[in-house]
Amino acid sequence: MSNVTLSKVNKIYGSGRMGVHAVRDLDLAVPDGEFMALLGPSGCGKTSTLRMIVGLEPITSGDIHFDEVRVNDLEPRERNVAMAFETYALYPNFTVEENLAFPLEVRGVPPADRRRRARELAELLRITEILSAKPPVLSGGQQQRVSLGRALIREPAVFILDEVMSHLDAHLKFQMLFDLKRLHQELRRTMIYVTHDQVEALALADRVAVMSNAELQQVGDRNALYNRPANMFVADFIGEPPTTFIPVERCDHAESTRLHATGADLVFDVAAERVPGLDAHGGRKFMVGIRPQNLHLCDDGATIGGKIVINEYLGERSILSIVTGDVTLQALAPPETRMTPGEHAGFGLDPRDVMIFDAETGALVT
Repeated sequence: MSNVTLSKVNKIYGSGRMGVHAVRDLDLAVPDGEFMALLGPSGCGKTSTLRMIVGLEPITSGDIHFDEVRVNDLEPRERNVAMAFETYALYPNFTVEENLAFPLEVRGVPPADRRRRARELAELLRITEILSAKPPVLSGGQQQRVSLGRALIREPAVFILDEVMSHLDAHLKFQMLFDLKRLHQELRRTMIYVTHDQVEALALADRVAVMSNAELQQVGDRNALYNRPANMFVADFIGEPPTTFIPVERCDHAESTRLHATGADLVFDVAAERVPGLDAHGGRKFMVGIRPQNLHLCDDGATIGGKIVINEYLGERSILSIVTGDVTLQALAPPETRMTPGEHAGFGLDPRDVMIFDAETGALVT
């Protein structure tokens, strides 16, 4: 196992005015045995980062270390890294056991040892019953487990997973999430998982590195990303349904600090513990972020009132879309909520659940 450290890593494709900066000044540390997810939309730089760690792409500038060893100039085979892809890349004419054992055969491991390790790994992956089968007759989930096993059998220092569940249906994805989490808990290998799916990242990883536009936005556990997002991008990208952002202006009253929406008749009280952050910022204009989970239907003392335009019933919950002035918000409601479009409703909001961002930079203020 290894600690993986990226220091001021840059990746530029092309040169001059036509060059594309895919990764910009990336600093990231993955401790030995951690499950780290690289999360972000397409084109954010996460796959380029992965390819530089593996050695499939040269680094434009910066350094990558495995423990104390600088690996910038090492070939992929010299880094002791194993990788599993979205595509299974299995040999169709080999049995499952032969597919698992093939990396050991290439290394010259004796047949008896290859067979023993393949069967041990098959038990760990729960695929012993298909060892004699060939890939064409396997389900997608079974093929993915074989692909994972072929990477794991090498006992790599670092295990890389690249969008390994993006093509699986909901049932297989749930099973694979369970399998990967269990594997990491049993093996405690350093794992780096690349995905655009926040559910996968938050369910699997000890910490998540969120990327956008070639830059690292925030690194943290699921609680930090959800409750203390570094900026509006993270607040919007993490959480489903997404966060609603409302432009506001600060208005101080005799005994309270409030934020008045500029596009609707909305007033937000600022929690006492948030006021010092606003004072330190010194500005008057902000963006308020409200998560749908923090709005709740109420008859009295509503912070927000508006007209229901959509009631999206999802079985275990309903998602209400509400319009007030120029602002459209979403709120989660119990599944038995039977409100229809056109009805008016009031929603309560705890001031402590209001996120406040800089209106220009998007950075979290408090």
